[in-house]
Amino acid sequence: LVAAALGVAALASAQSMRLSIGTGGTGGVYYPMGGGMAAILSKYVPGWEATAEVTGASVANLQLIGQGKQDFGFTMADAAYDAVSGLAKFKDKKVDARTLMVLYPNKMHVVTTEASGIRTLADLKGKRISTGEPNSGTEVMAMRLLEAAGIDKDVQRERLSVAEGVNAIKDRKIDALIWVGGLPTAAITDLATTPGITL
Repeated sequence: LVAAALGVAALASAQSMRLSIGTGGTGGVYYPMGGGMAAILSKYVPGWEATAEVTGASVANLQLIGQGKQDFGFTMADAAYDAVSGLAKFKDKKVDARTLMVLYPNKMHVVTTEASGIRTLADLKGKRISTGEPNSGTEVMAMRLLEAAGIDKDVQRERLSVAEGVNAIKDRKIDALIWVGGLPTAAITDLATTPGITL
């Protein structure tokens, strides 16, 4: 990205160019990565001033790009495929998006506590679980996982960010959460190190 940015730096040098980078919630991986990217672009590309924006993550970032409200955004491959193909949440409006780089492999987390008694995906039936924020890649992938397991209609679904989901588990308001993201995820690490909780 920096190399591509440097290639157009001459065009931007005559005027300041503001760039918006869509990330995700503050408890995930996209936000600190986007902040670091914005700092590098602002420092090393003459005429560019980049900022990292907190968003609902993958789907929201693609929608904002499609609306011309965001220049770059982090997204998972599933959501990007849906966007450029006009599927699922993008069936009414495709997004002409381009991949600039692949950053890291995502890991799907299905997180619960030992005290919940949940041991398998089938045990999520009838339970209160977070499937991720509205318009996030986590929500897209969580619903596909639950559908594949045959329990997508049999859970009490909450649509929380990873940080909100961790707090809800701590407060015993939900039984489990699904999160798709990089390692380490600050919110999951926080839950794993909470006294009295065993994941």
